[in-house]
Amino acid sequence: MADPHDEPGVTLGNVSGSTFAIGSHARAVSHHGTAPARDEAAEQLLAAVRELRADLTRVRGTDQTAALDAELAGTEEEITATGQAGPTRRERLRALLADSQSLLNVLASAGTVAGLLGR
Repeated sequence: MADPHDEPGVTLGNVSGSTFAIGSHARAVSHHGTAPARDEAAEQLLAAVRELRADLTRVRGTDQTAALDAELAGTEEEITATGQAGPTRRERLRALLADSQSLLNVLASAGTVAGLLGR
């Protein structure tokens, strides 16, 4: 008679780059692979967003610059993750830049981002 505690063994070899789940309610989600393709406009916007974020570190921080930096960070993440900045993200960023007219006059990079959002 077989021992009820004698379960079959499982051996896993090299699993790098693999996605798997074990168990009755297990779920596997893969985050492997290459970054999504970005068109030239997305590449330009990403570069401009990064430049503006760097420029923002050179000005005195305010609630307005903090909000702008947070939205720029979200835009950078979105472009990196999906290959583009969606319409809602663009609208929020456009509105923050419009509210920052004095900042636009000081930072050329803000004007670059604003110009690329109009496309």
